[in-house]
Amino acid sequence: MADYPKEDLLQLVKRFGAYLSTKISKILNTQDLRSVWAIAGFAVAVIFTWRVLRTPSAPRRRQPKRQAPGSSSSGVATHPDANAFPSEVDYSRAHTVIDEFFQPVKPTLGQIVRQRLSDGRKVTCRLLGVILEESTPEELQNQATVRSSVLEVLLEITKFCDLYLMETVLDDESEKKIVMALENAGIFTSGGLVKEKVLFCSTDIGRTSFVRQLEPDWHIDSSLEISTQLARFIKNQLHISTAKTERIASNVIISSSLEQFFSC
Repeated sequence: MADYPKEDLLQLVKRFGAYLSTKISKILNTQDLRSVWAIAGFAVAVIFTWRVLRTPSAPRRRQPKRQAPGSSSSGVATHPDANAFPSEVDYSRAHTVIDEFFQPVKPTLGQIVRQRLSDGRKVTCRLLGVILEESTPEELQNQATVRSSVLEVLLEITKFCDLYLMETVLDDESEKKIVMALENAGIFTSGGLVKEKVLFCSTDIGRTSFVRQLEPDWHIDSSLEISTQLARFIKNQLHISTAKTERIASNVIISSSLEQFFSC
């Protein structure tokens, strides 16, 4: 049944050829050369179309058919154009290219900082235990050391946030050591922080008062007591602590370090 359409097509081409021969003979009698060329071109187009239609049905003698294991016993006919499909290696390469193309782009540190801070515009941050290696005011009397791991994150915060740094100190020498350490780290030159936004006080109550007056979108601290006191007034807080902490307000996020909070 599948061969009937092809036979009908061949009969149609033969009839059209006979009709075309009659027309050509009449045209030759009238010696109309333009009509001859037009008919000849049309005939070439018909022959070309006929050959294209016949090409898929021609047997492939030079290329043996690929048969899957067990295909001879199942009696399932192989598609005549099976050899025209890409190999498994080609498919694997295509999948690799597609996976690489649609692989999610890793966000930059600046994008992560803005996302984690929820586009907050003002941030207050304690120095001890967060930005400095030292953890007590007594240690600041000897030296002040900026953590190199937190420096990149801190500079990203200063690019789009109004950042205030603050600390409780015991003397003026501790203040000088802190400012010198921040300056040597390049925070004042590379970032948007100015020395006037580094605030000092003599008590923790004074530091709490600084935060409440500034009304930041985020406050970062290493003191659990101060984080608890400010929970009623500050919308978002980040508490830096390496030890297990007691339960505090829901708006306080606990992290072991500042850089870990902003890591992917």
